[in-house]
Amino acid sequence: MKHLMLSAALCMAATGAFAGKAFVSNERGNTITVVDTETWEVIEEFSGGNRPRGITLSPDGALLYVCASDDDTVRVFDTETYEELYTLPSGPDPELFVIHPSGSPLYIANEDDNLVTVTDTEAHTILAEVPVGVEPEGMAISPDSKWVVNTSETTNMAHFIDTSDYQIKHNILVDQRPRYAEYLSDGSRLFVSSEIGGTVSVIDVAEDGTPTLKQKIGFEVPGVLPEWLQPVGVKAKSDGSRIFVALGPANRVAVIDGESLEVVDYIMVGQRVWQMAFTPGEEYLVTTNGNSNDITVIDVAAEKAIKSIQVGQQPWGVAITPD
Repeated sequence: MKHLMLSAALCMAATGAFAGKAFVSNERGNTITVVDTETWEVIEEFSGGNRPRGITLSPDGALLYVCASDDDTVRVFDTETYEELYTLPSGPDPELFVIHPSGSPLYIANEDDNLVTVTDTEAHTILAEVPVGVEPEGMAISPDSKWVVNTSETTNMAHFIDTSDYQIKHNILVDQRPRYAEYLSDGSRLFVSSEIGGTVSVIDVAEDGTPTLKQKIGFEVPGVLPEWLQPVGVKAKSDGSRIFVALGPANRVAVIDGESLEVVDYIMVGQRVWQMAFTPGEEYLVTTNGNSNDITVIDVAAEKAIKSIQVGQQPWGVAITPD
């Protein structure tokens, strides 16, 4: 009997350890809210430093990385205990970052210093500082890890950085204030959102990484002022069939057909929708809504919002643990 009870306890512990979690950075509240992605209930909230924005996980889901923008550092937390383990050098005002699939390095956009900082997550050292355009924000890494893309808000460009030597090899001019960049899973295409320009630039990528601007996608919603249609976060399904675009103060997520590149629907979510993340199987898409202080859960297959969960003050970014 004791053996059976011990086995049951171990099974319960294992289930708890691998339960799905969404971590939400609350920019104004200076906290991280933790949401159980099975019950969609808030299970914890802890300090994330001053003005936490960009948020991501180690490939194994054990570590949470947070851009504490006003602390000029990246804070690193244990995803089970929520204990802060250490900080990483980030350069000034880290806003968004991407992590190499191996877990190191981090590629960090430093908005106030016009740099992309490359930080070794194991040695806790800076490997390189790459000068880019003015007000860098968006970051993406190609599926083959050969390229890192930075979008610079004031320069209105996507910069393609070679990860072998940290040199910019290509620049693509996009519309005003590019916020986010997202590769398709096969690396053949990149989407760059332009908040003030009101468009998403579609960039085709050759096998050698050379980018070519293909077209720009605009948005139109009856009853919504054009200036409210501000594309920010972008997420593409792994099969490329759908691209989802957060439209900021329009309070909607646009749904784009991956083949025709036509907008096929708009999903109503919370106020000032900003960033998004898929659950591991892409059953759900979670959005952060900064002005309504909540997140919205979208059923991806139905392309419909199904739930809203209150989190902290001005939620900005979201990261969801892997399987």
